[in-house]
Amino acid sequence: MLFIDLDIQILYLIIALLMAISVHESSHAWMANLLGDPTAKEAGRISLNPLAHLDPLGTLMMLLVGVGWGKPVRVDATRLRHGPKTGMALVGAAGPAANFALATLLAIPLRLHLVPFRPWMVAGLPISWGEFAFWLIWFNLILGLFNLLPFTPLDGSRILGFFLPERWFYWLARYERVALMIFLALFIPLIMGERMGRVQVISSTIIPAMKFLWRALTGFQSTPLGL
Repeated sequence: MLFIDLDIQILYLIIALLMAISVHESSHAWMANLLGDPTAKEAGRISLNPLAHLDPLGTLMMLLVGVGWGKPVRVDATRLRHGPKTGMALVGAAGPAANFALATLLAIPLRLHLVPFRPWMVAGLPISWGEFAFWLIWFNLILGLFNLLPFTPLDGSRILGFFLPERWFYWLARYERVALMIFLALFIPLIMGERMGRVQVISSTIIPAMKFLWRALTGFQSTPLGL
């Protein structure tokens, strides 16, 4: 659903992406601090300033292929209330939960037709708040869903760890850096293959869930990408 010129759409896309990443990562930091570990807070990560959260590779992947991540939030699991397993699961879940909550809140006025799509002139630019809300909801949903995949460094691995036996949990934590390298080595070629039409990783996992949530929340059948 593209009503205005491409330059404005790119502006919406960039701002929405930065906002979604900032909400996601700051929520991790906020939850860690709430549970007793101020490491992220002391590093300035409880902030909606995008510069505090951007990971170069994760942001590039988001722009190029539609999925990615922010700079990981450092957490001292031993300081978390309820123990490392429960604490890390709560910290991990906080990011996607914040994205889904924001997407839901934004979708309410959109679904009730309270947000205008007709462009308004703002500082000489034809801004459509409806179009911008589209992109912001879209990026919050996709960032939340993608990070629920149960692979390091994604948040789903933290949530999965809660259900693992203690021995497996600490073994995975010990080799997390190795798991990260394996993930990147496998994930990036698969995604690039997806872009060239050879692998259906994203279309068979994230996209169907995206479509379902998008239609349920907004009531629109077509997504910002026309899917």
